[in-house]
Amino acid sequence: MTALVQKCRDYLALTKPRIVLLFTLTGFAAFAVEGNSWARPGWLVLILCAIGCTAGSANGLNQYVERRLDALMVRTRTKRPLPAGRIAPMGALIFSWALGLLACGILLWQANILSAAFAAATILFYVLFYTMWLKPRTPYNIVIGGAAGATAPLIAWAAATGTIGWVPLILFLIIFLWTPPHFWALALCYQDDYRTAGFPMLPIVHGEERTRKEIVAYALITAPLPLLLAGWPTVGMIYLVGAVFLGIEFIRRAVLVRMRPGRATAGRLFAYSIAYLFLLNILLTVDAVL
Repeated sequence: MTALVQKCRDYLALTKPRIVLLFTLTGFAAFAVEGNSWARPGWLVLILCAIGCTAGSANGLNQYVERRLDALMVRTRTKRPLPAGRIAPMGALIFSWALGLLACGILLWQANILSAAFAAATILFYVLFYTMWLKPRTPYNIVIGGAAGATAPLIAWAAATGTIGWVPLILFLIIFLWTPPHFWALALCYQDDYRTAGFPMLPIVHGEERTRKEIVAYALITAPLPLLLAGWPTVGMIYLVGAVFLGIEFIRRAVLVRMRPGRATAGRLFAYSIAYLFLLNILLTVDAVL
């Protein structure tokens, strides 16, 4: 029984559950803002499961492709189940593809072809374009590849309405522009790992100073974006005031990374960036519900 539980935990780890949770939350917030999905709670749960499976599939396939490189990096060689040898590569591949097929199947069955197409595009873009092509070739891999992590609002909105409007596009843009400073803060902390694996991350190719400047630039661009949702019927002052304070703190921490170089400030920015996106979407959801 213990071995079975451990195996289940390893397959769960393959999906990167914290990323799955954050990805699903951004989709849930889009449903909250849309406002008409609460009348179908069973349907809503199914679609959220499909959104989570989309992220889990993409993350699992990413780990399958990078398993040999993950074995070279201290940060991943023991924590991730494939380089640690706790899961067979073929098992990981089958499991990850199964999650993707399940996600698209649920969306086709319960929603529409547009939402299923967004889910399929998310998985293929992340694995084929970002993981296999962009990441090993350019220090700006995450600037473009970050689009894959920003699609949950598009999937949710398409599932609920069958269309795409300016609100989900703003939600997409917030996550898309949030991703580079979030990821570059991590890259500043683990440069040696990325150098060992041969990934041309921005701090390695263009230096820490350039990376810190770009982190500040992206934080300045990202922080005001949530305010573009002002005026939508389900968006109120709870969210807008919270977004202002969260954005100010995001900028402050980015500036600290610029002014006080070191792993400690970069690590704190990375941790805060996760909290920033999480709290922003919680506030958006609570405001819409109230």
